[in-house]
Amino acid sequence: MEYLRIATEYYKMVNKPINDNSKSRELVRWKKSEIITDKGKDFLQKIKKYDGFTNVPSHTNFQQTIGNFYNRYSKLNHVFIPGEFPITTMFLKHIFGYQYDVGLDYLSILWHYPKQILPILCLVSEERNTGKSTFLEFLRLIFKDNLTINTNDDFRGRFNTDWAYKVLICIDEVLLQKREDSERLKHLSTAKSYKAEAKGVDKVEVPFYAKTVLCTNNEDSFVYIDENEIRYWVVKVNQFNKEIPDLLDALENELPHFMFYLNKRKIKSKKKTRMWFTSEEIYTDALENLRKGNENVVIRELKQLLLEELDKYEVKELQYTTSDLVDKLKDFNLRVTSSRIIYFLNHYFKLSYTNSSYKKYFLAIDPITKNQIVNFEYKKGRYYTFTKEILE
Repeated sequence: MEYLRIATEYYKMVNKPINDNSKSRELVRWKKSEIITDKGKDFLQKIKKYDGFTNVPSHTNFQQTIGNFYNRYSKLNHVFIPGEFPITTMFLKHIFGYQYDVGLDYLSILWHYPKQILPILCLVSEERNTGKSTFLEFLRLIFKDNLTINTNDDFRGRFNTDWAYKVLICIDEVLLQKREDSERLKHLSTAKSYKAEAKGVDKVEVPFYAKTVLCTNNEDSFVYIDENEIRYWVVKVNQFNKEIPDLLDALENELPHFMFYLNKRKIKSKKKTRMWFTSEEIYTDALENLRKGNENVVIRELKQLLLEELDKYEVKELQYTTSDLVDKLKDFNLRVTSSRIIYFLNHYFKLSYTNSSYKKYFLAIDPITKNQIVNFEYKKGRYYTFTKEILE
């Protein structure tokens, strides 16, 4: 099936080279006039017609046509052969460490239940030669065209048909420190539908089942997370003790044996949450390190914000309540609770509050000169006092 028509648009199935060893099958919009030029006008009657796209992933009972809709999910044609896979076992134990069984469960759930919501898997390490990127390519060997490896900009981009229909969205060298990046990641991790948008084509709401895998060399601040965030499974990956030449080729050679095992394997962990695993099952020291790194980001932004305001208002001290600071940090896409702000002020700045009236400065326009001036109003509440000596 080289050509097909989806609604009123024509498409051609092409094999796009990814690298020297593999290709990705993709649907590319094709002009009707070019099809006529290449095949003749009568050929149009032979093209299969569909009412639209849908997205229904399955690795054990795949259907290309559902109703009269074309399934954008790609069929997998693995060969299942009993046998040993020692290099694959070694590699997965290297990646997941003491959570090896959880890692196998993660892969098993992806294979048997691709619609199941799963945690955001993050492989982190400041070191090189750890196998993080190789793991993404290993996942591509398993899920083929149903996986995409994106950049940070791809993920932030407006047009998303390259990943909206996938089961895995992988981002290598990830650095998504903006609050809106975090919100998007969290939304995608639990979304049941998403609006796919291609250039020049209206948005279309489709079923959405993609899971996210992030790889980064930035262990403590590659993404912003809340203090009680439980959607992230952060795994610290160490360097290989000994480099394995042609590792990916070896994994590919063992793939028929591993797929036979994965297809037959029983999942050990019971489904206890909507993301299958409990927070205890996927908790790691690397997650705690990320939380602490995010605390440092908040403290750094808070210091910078207040120092700039001391200069802007040309005053020696500022008074703010925790609610004031929460609102100000929101403007920097940092969402922090008042209780967390109190913790920072008490433990990092060694401050105590005063309960009375205080001056709250702001910029205003002079009604006579029309120039910008510093003004203030009196507020009442439990406020904290900040000076340059405290913040620097």
